[in-house]
Amino acid sequence: MTSPTLRQATGPAHSRILAIGAARGEDVVTNDDLAGPIESSDEWIRQRTGIATRRRAGSDVDVVDLAEAAARRALDAAGLTGTDVDAVIVATITWFRQTPSAAAVLADRLSATPAAAFDVSAACAGYAYGIAQADALVRSGTARHVLVVGAEKLSDFVDPTDRTISFLLGDGAGAAVVGPSDVPGIGPTVWGSDGSRASAIRQTHAWTDLRSEPEPGFATMRQDGQTVFKWASFQMAPVAAKAMAEAGVGPHDIRAFIPHQANLRITDQLVKQLGLPDTVAVARDIVETGNTSAASIPLATERLLADGQVRSGDLALQIGFGAGLVYAAQVVVLP
Repeated sequence: MTSPTLRQATGPAHSRILAIGAARGEDVVTNDDLAGPIESSDEWIRQRTGIATRRRAGSDVDVVDLAEAAARRALDAAGLTGTDVDAVIVATITWFRQTPSAAAVLADRLSATPAAAFDVSAACAGYAYGIAQADALVRSGTARHVLVVGAEKLSDFVDPTDRTISFLLGDGAGAAVVGPSDVPGIGPTVWGSDGSRASAIRQTHAWTDLRSEPEPGFATMRQDGQTVFKWASFQMAPVAAKAMAEAGVGPHDIRAFIPHQANLRITDQLVKQLGLPDTVAVARDIVETGNTSAASIPLATERLLADGQVRSGDLALQIGFGAGLVYAAQVVVLP
């Protein structure tokens, strides 16, 4: 008996980002607001990170609230509703529940049911990971419209006395709608990980410690600053350069560089190593928004577009990198 030939889904040859939406925490937190407990100053924080303020959300706001606000703005900009969405991907490390996923809750709020929904835990590279998956889903024919959201409420994981990372962190969400395109709109993704350095950015302890120890305290974030700085500053430039090469473009074709908003000194080092010309608009949203992990690339993209520094159709090189250690880069056509 002859086995039947298996069918596979096929889709459009190309995909692109159709629209972007953003939501930032409503509270503006200055360096002076945080400097006391870490025995620091506004000057020290600015020199080390480039951050002047960060945005944080109130206690009555959670990650899905931020994600919903950004998602609705992205859908409105794309001229779509939740019923047009076939898959929802939420990149986050600050949703408090292992299950259900933040994506499933968000899909329900947006009336996107029965869209597929799942979370991505890739920290600061999560949004770029999500764009890679959305591109594959659309071009395979598995989905027509995919909603990708990077959303974080990092203030829930802040230890106000920690000098390693907590004063960097902000809250926000950025959303992108990915759909079919007549021309290539998302270049090949260059991504990877190095789990041997997993301890470089970490929680203070595992959730299981809450069961095994009398008073372990709530888990907060820590990082080995010099390790992360050197890794991001000198090992991510080749990843970004490879993403351009895989897309068939060079530095002079790029109109925007949108790295994860980790540290302004890292951004400046990457610009230098990549040899980007002065005509490239470089995202520096970190100065006012802080480090928002998975939300930082879409938030920075939205700011560049809103400020008129770039236009629809321009090519942008985006790269995320962070805890894991994980990274992902791709060249995209801006919506």
